[in-house]
Amino acid sequence: MASIAFGLGYHAEVYSDFVELSQRRLSGGILIARDDAGDGGISQLMERLAASGIWLPVIAIAEAVIPERIVLAMRAGALSYLALPLDREKLRNTLSAIEREAAEYGAARQRILDARSRIAKLSDRENEVLEWLTKGCSNKAIAHELDISPRTVEIHRSNMMTKLGANHVVEAVKMRLEADLDKSSVA
Repeated sequence: MASIAFGLGYHAEVYSDFVELSQRRLSGGILIARDDAGDGGISQLMERLAASGIWLPVIAIAEAVIPERIVLAMRAGALSYLALPLDREKLRNTLSAIEREAAEYGAARQRILDARSRIAKLSDRENEVLEWLTKGCSNKAIAHELDISPRTVEIHRSNMMTKLGANHVVEAVKMRLEADLDKSSVA
């Protein structure tokens, strides 16, 4: 695979495992990774990349291209899925397309994980208030739903906004929506 990438004019590095990759602290490029269900597949790799602060776009590869595995990989955040052995032209086209998207992808992944990190700092009640705000509820409606006073909702809302670093409820709701974008596939 590395020789194909070199032949296409790309710089390629080979890593024996995730530990070696994570020690390099890469800030650019495209990761081509084998989708091995025995190792947790691309889903687990994407979780580990996120936990390590690595925001690289991923192309999944496998010898047996199984629709369910493709769906799992794409839900986890892989941008493409290719069959082995690699077809030189298909790899060229895929890399060209992903290069254009790489910066946007990294920024989007960063926003999602940043939002999740901030939301994780909320108390259970602050999280409930944010959830109801996301549904478009007023303080009074939230108070009724949670069986607390509107003033208590205001306090939780204020604390939640401070923890999220949001200046307006719209920012907090946007953060919540970003955090939930692909929640089923990325921790």
